[in-house]
Amino acid sequence: MFTPNKFKMNEITDKHEFIQEYGFGVVISADNGLSATHLPFVLKADEGEKGVLYAHCAKANSHWHTLEGQNVLVIFTGPHAYISPSWYKTQPAVPTWNYTAVHAYGVASLLNPQETLTAVDEVVKKYEPQLLVSRDIVTDQIKQKLLAGIVGFKVELTTIEGQLKLGQNRSQEDQAGIYKTLSNSQNLSDLALAKYMYKQNIGVKNL
Repeated sequence: MFTPNKFKMNEITDKHEFIQEYGFGVVISADNGLSATHLPFVLKADEGEKGVLYAHCAKANSHWHTLEGQNVLVIFTGPHAYISPSWYKTQPAVPTWNYTAVHAYGVASLLNPQETLTAVDEVVKKYEPQLLVSRDIVTDQIKQKLLAGIVGFKVELTTIEGQLKLGQNRSQEDQAGIYKTLSNSQNLSDLALAKYMYKQNIGVKNL
């Protein structure tokens, strides 16, 4: 991923945190052509050298047939939005798009049935842990039927690249203009990006 120094995420803990927050990713592999599948991932940051991603897909999705032992890329994206040059104090300027993303590279391997069930439970634990307590909805019988139709896999990470393009290359006044306009927008994507800028303390210093 092309990442100018001003936008680069350097700390692996920050990249891990990003994946934890925006865990719906796209796994891409290139065996007999490009294949891509959109899936929820769960990161185990303390496993392997740089963490291990766990996921599962439908058995009817032929993508899993080519994953074993393959180098793959998993892309995670966060808030993003169009940025107008009219929001800057510094003129002239051009439009751009600000965004947040992490690219995670690693080697994929398939999980056995028990590991696959554990991977499914990890997704549920992350997004709705109560379902693991109240077994009347996701029963053991339902999980066994589910297992017949899914395939689990993991990605042992070797490289993680992160980019937060939030206007850091602009002046403090221009950053404030971006943040203020996004914050006052009715567009949910704009508001999400403004919230992320606030979290990163970008554009809020001069308000």
